[in-house]
Amino acid sequence: MPNLLVKPNGTHGRLTHVTPENAGWTHVGFDLHRLKPGETASGETGSREVCLVWVSGKGKARASSRDFGSLGGRMSPFEGPPHALYIPAGSDWSVIAETDLELAVCSGPGATGFEARAIPPGTHEQIIRGKGSNTRYVTNIMPEDDGAAHSLLVVEVITPAGNTSSYPPHKHDRDDLPNESFLEETYYHRLNPPQGFAFQRVYTDDRSLDEAMAVEDGDVTLVPKGYHPCATCHGYDLYYLNVMAGPKRVWKFHNAAEHEWMLKA
Repeated sequence: MPNLLVKPNGTHGRLTHVTPENAGWTHVGFDLHRLKPGETASGETGSREVCLVWVSGKGKARASSRDFGSLGGRMSPFEGPPHALYIPAGSDWSVIAETDLELAVCSGPGATGFEARAIPPGTHEQIIRGKGSNTRYVTNIMPEDDGAAHSLLVVEVITPAGNTSSYPPHKHDRDDLPNESFLEETYYHRLNPPQGFAFQRVYTDDRSLDEAMAVEDGDVTLVPKGYHPCATCHGYDLYYLNVMAGPKRVWKFHNAAEHEWMLKA
């Protein structure tokens, strides 16, 4: 199995390149571009669909022969909800940076019958999940109930300093609806301030997979299967961008039985 912790490659250009081939799985892809004003990121979706997320900065976007104009605006992922752009299979796209720009390219298997669309901030309300030191703030970008994509699910989460997230541990690695769905997942991590670090564990019930990782600003973690909780340290807020995709566009998870008592406390 490939290394589950993917470090950024440099500080400029395409820093991260996760594909189904190099991740050893079937569905999820994730790229991260860091551009200077005037520079361009572009691509062709082919048989896949894409969600572009303006992690920080502004850029002019074109997709599926449509001009979407200037998108973005926040200069940090900790400064409010994002702009995003959905692009269906069989399309090309480009984004020209107007400021320093950090652009995430989230991808999964596509299909016909979908149209390119901008997803402005506020499209989906922020959700507060958990309580106490398990509180986190969730902003759906492409949730399962929007019906406007074939496979992609995309969400941002802010976890305050000292808190846990994706916790109690849950998994979604069995194609067994309505009980559980199979979804591969990536986490793109950012820390505020950026010199901080957090932890993520990916493990299965039988411990055939059991990896605990220290994650730093800009790291990506791969979740091919199993539970995947994370925790950030005192003094450092954690942002992560999740990309999920599988055979069905449904997020149905299973909680670790030994920790489920916390949901009833």
